[in-house]
Amino acid sequence: MLIIPNSILAIGGASGARVDYQVQGKIGAIKLNPYGLSPLSAVIMNGGYELSDIKVSIVPKPNGQVISYKVSDKKAKTYGGIPIFGLYPSYLNTIKISYTKKSFGKSERVVDEVYKVTTGGVNIEASGNLMQRGIPFENVEVIKLDKEFKDRLYLVNNTSGKYNGKSSQAIWNNPVGGALEWDESSNVFIIDTKGQIRWYLDNNKLMDWNNIYNRGIMMGFRQNVDGALSFGFGQRYVKYDLMGREIFNRLLPSSYIDFSHSMDNMPNGNYLLRVASANIKRPDGKNVRSVRDVIIEVDKNGDIVDEWKLFEILDPYRANVIKVLDQGAVCLNIDATKVGKTLSDEELAKMDTSDAFGDIAGTGIGRNWAHVNSVDYDLSDDSIIISSRHQSAIIKIGRDKKVKWILGAHKGWSEKYKKALLQPIDSNGQKIFCDDEYSKCPGYKNKENGFDFTWTQHTAFRIDEKSNKRYVYITAFDNGDARALTQPPFSTMKYSRAVIYKIDQKNKTVEQIWEYGKQRGNEWFSPVTSLAEYHKDKNSIVVYSATAGMTFDLNKGVALGEPRPEIDEFKWGASEPSVKIRFYGSGIGYQAMPIDLEKVFN
Repeated sequence: MLIIPNSILAIGGASGARVDYQVQGKIGAIKLNPYGLSPLSAVIMNGGYELSDIKVSIVPKPNGQVISYKVSDKKAKTYGGIPIFGLYPSYLNTIKISYTKKSFGKSERVVDEVYKVTTGGVNIEASGNLMQRGIPFENVEVIKLDKEFKDRLYLVNNTSGKYNGKSSQAIWNNPVGGALEWDESSNVFIIDTKGQIRWYLDNNKLMDWNNIYNRGIMMGFRQNVDGALSFGFGQRYVKYDLMGREIFNRLLPSSYIDFSHSMDNMPNGNYLLRVASANIKRPDGKNVRSVRDVIIEVDKNGDIVDEWKLFEILDPYRANVIKVLDQGAVCLNIDATKVGKTLSDEELAKMDTSDAFGDIAGTGIGRNWAHVNSVDYDLSDDSIIISSRHQSAIIKIGRDKKVKWILGAHKGWSEKYKKALLQPIDSNGQKIFCDDEYSKCPGYKNKENGFDFTWTQHTAFRIDEKSNKRYVYITAFDNGDARALTQPPFSTMKYSRAVIYKIDQKNKTVEQIWEYGKQRGNEWFSPVTSLAEYHKDKNSIVVYSATAGMTFDLNKGVALGEPRPEIDEFKWGASEPSVKIRFYGSGIGYQAMPIDLEKVFN
C-alpha cells in the first residue's frame, strides 16, 4: 500500500483536493491570452456559475479612452466566462465588471466588481527593415478628433518589409510563375483614439516560416457580421475572433495559389477570395501559374462554388497602364533603383517571348497584368466589383462572367468592351468630355475641381446602404500613379485622392460626388496600398493613406521620405476629416478600418 500525505494532494492533481487559481472576485480566475493569439485579451472564468446580464469596462489610463461593452449569455458560454478585450500592454490594468451569477436556482447580482491584471509588452517580431523603428510603430500622433468619434477603435494592418534573411526565400516551379515569394512580414493591431494599442494578433504563433504553406503577408481583413475577423496569408484563408479563437484555418483549394489583398464575406456566409491559378495553359502552349487574376467563391465548408478567371473575361494584353507605371513602386515591390522607369512596347513584346513569369508587371497570363486588390459583392444583381490596379479600372462582372461596366479611362479597350465603358457626367447630368480617349479629364491637373478616373487605385467598395438596383455608390482610393497615362516631370507633382462615384447602371454614366486629397498634394500621396470605405454606424468615410510621405528622387533613384500612414475619417459629404491620426516609424501601411465591439460580444 502506497500512502500519499494530504499535503501533497493540496497542490491539485488528477484527483487533487482543490483548485488553487487566484480568484479576485466572486466568480473565477483571470485567464490571460486564452487562445494564445491575442495577448491583450483575457477571460474571467465563470467559477462554475451561469452568468448573464454582463457588462465590462476597461478603466482607462489617465486621460485615456474607456472601452465598455455588453456580453451576451451565449458569448459567456462560448468563452467559459466573461471575455475581456482592450487591455493596455505592459500595464497593471483595472477591469470593472457587472453580472448576475446563478447556481442551482440561487442568483446574485454583482455590480462594478474590480479585477486587476498585468500584461506583457507587444510581442510582434521586427522585420529588420530600417523603415520600421518601433513595434508596431515608433509613435502615433492624434492630430484631430471630433467628439462624436471619440469611441472609435481602429484595426490597422501594416507590412513592415521583408524579414531579413527569413522571408521571400522560395518561388513556385513546375509550372513557373505566381507570387509565392511575396511573403513579407506583416502585423495587425487595434488602437484607440488616444493612439494607444488595445489589441494585437501574435502572428508569430500563426506562421511557420519553414513551411511555404503556412506563411505570407496577412491581408484582406474584414469584420464579419458575427464580429470575427476573416483574412488570409499566402496559401491560406482563415477566420479568428478577437479573443484569438480559431473558427477556421484552411489551405486554398488545390487549383489555386497565392491569396492576397481581398477576402470578402458574402451575405450568404460564403467568401470571395482574390487568388491565382495554380496551373493554366496559355494560348502558346506554356503551362504557368498566374498572378492576382482569379476570384473564387468558397462556401462554409471550403468547397468551390464559382470562379472568375479574369484572363478569360478581360484582356490581359491591354498595356496602356502597365507601360506607364512607375516601376519603382509596383504595389509592395518597392525598388528605389527603378524609380521613374517605365516599360516600352518593345520591352513588353520581348518579355512575352521569354519564360520570365511571376510577379512581374507585364502583359499576358503568368505576369502581373491585372493586380486585383479588392473584390466586393453586389447582392442586388449577384455580381462582383473588382479593383484592377494595373488596368486602372473598377469593373463589375456578373455571375455569367460578362462585364457589366468599366469605370476607367476609355483608352486601350478593344471593341468588345466599349459598350461597358461609363460616360462621366456632372451634377446636372451633362456629359463631361475628356481628352486623349477619356484619359485626361478636367480634374487631373490638380488645378481645379472636376471629374477624374482612378489611377492604380486600391479598394473599390459598394456602399450598400446608399445603393440600389439602378444606382451604385462606390468608394475608392485613387493612388494616382500614372495619372492620365503619364508620369509627371517631377515626382512631387503626384497626388492621391479618396473618391466617391455614383453610377447609373441603366444609362451607363458615372458622376463624381466627393473627393479628398488633391488639396494635400504630394505630402499625402500614397503610391501603393491604402483604403477608402463607408461605415454606416456614423455615416462616415474612413480613409487610410497608407504610404503617404513615401517619395523618391527620380534622377538618383533613392527614397527621399518614409511612409507616414494616416487615418482620416469624414462625416458624409464633409470636405475636412473629423479624425486625423498619423503613424511614424511603422514601415508600409496597408489598410485600416473601425472595429465594432457590439458585433464581437453580442
